[in-house]
Amino acid sequence: MPYISVTGAQRDQMLKALGISSIEELFREIPEEFRFPPVDLEDGLSEAEVLREISGLASANISAGKYRWFLGGGVYNHFIPAAVNALASRGEFLTAYTPYQPEVSQGTLQAIFEYQSMIAELFGMEVVNAGHYDGATALAEAVIIALKQKAGQGGQRVLIPADLHPEYKEVLTTYLSSYDPALEEYSAAPGAAAGGASTAPACMVAAYPGFFGVLPDLRGAAEAVHRRGGLFIVHADPLMLGLFKSPGSWGADIVSAEGQCLGNDMNYGGPLLGIMGVTGDLMRKIPGRIAGEAKDSRGRRGYVLTLSTREQHIRRERALSNICSNQGLSMLRSCIYLALMGKEGLRRTAELCWRRSHYAARAIAALPGFRAAEEAGGPEGNFFREFTVKLPGPLNAEDLSARMIEQRNIVPGLPLSRYFPERKNELLVSVTENNSREDIDALVLALGESYP
Repeated sequence: MPYISVTGAQRDQMLKALGISSIEELFREIPEEFRFPPVDLEDGLSEAEVLREISGLASANISAGKYRWFLGGGVYNHFIPAAVNALASRGEFLTAYTPYQPEVSQGTLQAIFEYQSMIAELFGMEVVNAGHYDGATALAEAVIIALKQKAGQGGQRVLIPADLHPEYKEVLTTYLSSYDPALEEYSAAPGAAAGGASTAPACMVAAYPGFFGVLPDLRGAAEAVHRRGGLFIVHADPLMLGLFKSPGSWGADIVSAEGQCLGNDMNYGGPLLGIMGVTGDLMRKIPGRIAGEAKDSRGRRGYVLTLSTREQHIRRERALSNICSNQGLSMLRSCIYLALMGKEGLRRTAELCWRRSHYAARAIAALPGFRAAEEAGGPEGNFFREFTVKLPGPLNAEDLSARMIEQRNIVPGLPLSRYFPERKNELLVSVTENNSREDIDALVLALGESYP
């Protein structure tokens, strides 16, 4: 498809509509030194020389394939069957975009339908859409649904857990800046926090699990929120749901999730996949695309976009949200992954994450001066895949991580000082099915030798 550039007159018209006079003014929020960064390459290099230079720069990166990898914090190193890449990279899927025309989009529409069906079963929800930008976006959109449900009724308060991912909190704050709700954090069990709130909330969010890997006690939470007239939102780990009760079983009205762990690579933090499911009562409120199964005049099965009007995608004033880009490829990869793994494969993967993370926590906690999984009550606590490690006093987590990467080829985890400056001697360690017992033992040995 040829690229047709805009004319000077069209550019001037757009700038006028924005109330600015130049392209430079459009980008004035970006610091000047970052607008056109210099490319440190010699003049007159051949293509082969440029490629050699760029390859040399790329070789400075580290990857999970060459290191023992215990870094998580929202993006995880899980096994991806080879068939996922082989099928998702086929041209029929790779070049497809918005499936508005069912006559030529049956393959993509069926993939969306199958994906939605599997996620709905995993979530215990009746309706699932075709994808959001990422898990944080999906959660923000879920909260907006609740606020719109409570519009004009007062109670525009949103209860969020204190252990929600810090970046999710930032996205929520940005998304909700137009709604003027009161964001309130809670630390107690969700049921107790909902019942003890001074005024009725529009919704309560539960992280299942939280940023530190801890699984909350969701008993009575939905009932307590519903008694106050609010919606119960669960932000869940979809892989974990292969082993634990679904959010729908806990009475959730809306479920959001990050789908990167279901067949999507890490690739510098993306691509990610926001997932959302709702009860039948909210099916007309869910943003994004929904594929449904239909029959033509001859009774033949076909797939179409359904339950949401086209205006949602092409008319800003009629839209339920600003979701417009199709996350089809990330969704497709998760669909293929789920189909390949099946119920037993998903359960087995979740079990491996559970058992290996607890094995690692026990082994690290046995080291002199080290403490593990304190938020969960210790190494035998109720956490999934991820846990905190408190290093002995003199050790700085960032310094330790840098040394282990350089000297041991081990990425030991996420230094928590990235989000919590006061927690300089703590790591968030992630253990998946890709971490063998030998990998874990090597991590424990390296940690033990780091402190006399």
